[in-house]
Amino acid sequence: MSEMINGQQLFEKPPFEIIEGEKFFMSAARPFPNHITISNKLFCIFYDYIEKNNVKAAAFVECDVYLPDEKNAFIPDFSVFNNLNVINEDKAIHGVPDLVAEVLSRSTMKKDVGIKKDIYERNGVKEYWIINPWAKSIEVYHLIDGKFQLDNVYQIFSEEEYERLEEEERAEVTYEIPVTIFENLLVDVRKVFKWWN
Repeated sequence: MSEMINGQQLFEKPPFEIIEGEKFFMSAARPFPNHITISNKLFCIFYDYIEKNNVKAAAFVECDVYLPDEKNAFIPDFSVFNNLNVINEDKAIHGVPDLVAEVLSRSTMKKDVGIKKDIYERNGVKEYWIINPWAKSIEVYHLIDGKFQLDNVYQIFSEEEYERLEEEERAEVTYEIPVTIFENLLVDVRKVFKWWN
């Protein structure tokens, strides 16, 4: 492949991302099965919605994305595009995802919650999810007036944790994430973290 950004080829092994023009090699180790399962669960949920509702959109797991600021190229764990014109089935995507989800790992956590979040915001990603596989939680950010604002933290509670919550806190617990880029799509956080099926 010959995709280039700042004179650097993205499609190399080991894979790397470009952050503000600087190359960062990704871990040579494959992600843990739980990490992969979460990304695949999201893909299945969104793909099913897109197909059943005949929505002109596409969902991807670990697809190379070149952002229009020409300084950043990422491989998001999960992304959704409503603009199909930016997708070329033979090459990387050059455009802005409408929704990005990053599954935290110990090696990428700092970038996912810091500089990459800022870059996604700057490039106009409408919805950003930070998924914590250890806490079984999803932080959902919406782009409002050009800035990410935290919508909510959707979390699975154990029975013991739930019992410790105050009554008002229990009333606020919800497991369904309303997806702003699609009509009537609710993602059940319990399904995202369910190991099988």
